[in-house]
Amino acid sequence: MSPDLSADPADTGRTPIEARGIALAVLAVGGAIVLARYMQDVLIPFVLAGLVFYALDPLVDRLQRFRIPRALGAAFAIMLVIGAIGLTVYQIQDDVVSVIEELPEAAREIRAKLAAAPNEPPTTLDKVQDAARELEETAAAAATPPARAPSGVERVQIEEPAFRASDYVWWTSVGAVVLLSQAAFVLFLAYFLLVYDDLFKRKLVENVGPRLARKKLTVQILNEIAWQIERFLLVQILTCAVVGIVTGVALWWFGLRHPWVWGAAAGVLNIVPYFGPLVVTAALGVVAYLQFDTINGAVGVMSIAFLITTIEGYWLTPALMGRVSEMNKIALFAGILFWSWLWGVPGMLLAIPMMVVIKSVCDGVEDLQPIGRMLGE
Repeated sequence: MSPDLSADPADTGRTPIEARGIALAVLAVGGAIVLARYMQDVLIPFVLAGLVFYALDPLVDRLQRFRIPRALGAAFAIMLVIGAIGLTVYQIQDDVVSVIEELPEAAREIRAKLAAAPNEPPTTLDKVQDAARELEETAAAAATPPARAPSGVERVQIEEPAFRASDYVWWTSVGAVVLLSQAAFVLFLAYFLLVYDDLFKRKLVENVGPRLARKKLTVQILNEIAWQIERFLLVQILTCAVVGIVTGVALWWFGLRHPWVWGAAAGVLNIVPYFGPLVVTAALGVVAYLQFDTINGAVGVMSIAFLITTIEGYWLTPALMGRVSEMNKIALFAGILFWSWLWGVPGMLLAIPMMVVIKSVCDGVEDLQPIGRMLGE
C-alpha cells in the first residue's frame, strides 16, 4: 500500500524542522546566558579589552600610515590611556578622599535635618511603618529575652569607632590590588589585539570558505562592524569627557566643594543613559543642600547638571552620532536591565556598548538583520 502523502506531519508524531530549530536556538541562547553569568570574572576583562581595542584602533591605523610600526603605535596608544587615567586620578585623589571622609558627617546632618523638620500629622504609611516596627521589636524581645547582669557587675555600652577614610582604604587594599591586576590584564590584551589585528582578520577570512565572493563579503562585514563600533565609542568618550569637564567647571563656578570629583562622576555615569544623569543630579542636589543649607542652592545645582546632560543627550550626541548604531528606547532600557542583572554594576556600565556591538553584528550579517531592525529605530 502506498503511503498517504496528504497526511499532516503533526499526525506522524515528528517535530517540524522549524520548531526543532527554534527549540535548539532557545536552548543555545539560554546556555550562553548561563555561561556568561557564571564566567563574568573572565568575560568582563575580555569585553573591556575589546572595547579598548576598537577605541584605539583608528589611532594606531593612522600612526601606521606614517610608517610607525604597529607594535610601537599600539604601545603609544596604551601609554596614552594609562597617562590620561593616571593624571585624572592624581588630580582628584585628594578630593575623593575628602568626599569619603565627609560621608558620615553628611549622613548625620541629613538625620538631624529630618529630625528638626516641623511635626506633621502621621500619614497612613507612617502608621504602617510604626506598627511593623513595634511587631518586630516585640518578636525580637520574645525570642531573645534580655539576660540579667550578675550582682556587682555594671553594664557597659560599646561604641563603634569613628569612620576614617584611611581604614577604609586599608580594608579594601586587597580589592584594589585585584582591580589593578585586572586592569593590567585588560591593557595587555588590548595591546596584543591592536598589534595582531590584521593577523586575526586574515585567519578569520581564510576559514570562512574557499569562495572569493564569501571572503570579500566577510571583509566588508568586518570593516562595517568595526567602523560603527569605533565611531560609537569615540563619540561616547568625547561626550563623557565634555560632560565631565563642563559639569566640573559649572560646579566650581557655583561654589560647590570638590567640583572635579562630581564632574568625573557625571562623566563616567553619562555612559548609562537617563539613569546615570538622574543619579548624579539627585546626589548633587543633596550635597548642595547640605553645603548651602537652602533649597534654592540645591535647585540651582540640580538645574545646572540637568541642563548639561539635556544638551548632551538631545543635541550633542545625535549631531555627532547621526544614525550610526541608533537603537529604540525599548531595546535600550531592556539592554540596561538585562546586562545589569547579568553582570551587576559592570554590566550596567557596559550595557550600551554591548548593545551597540550586538546591533552592529546583526546589521552586518544577513541572517541576523531582522534582529538588528528590531533593535533599531
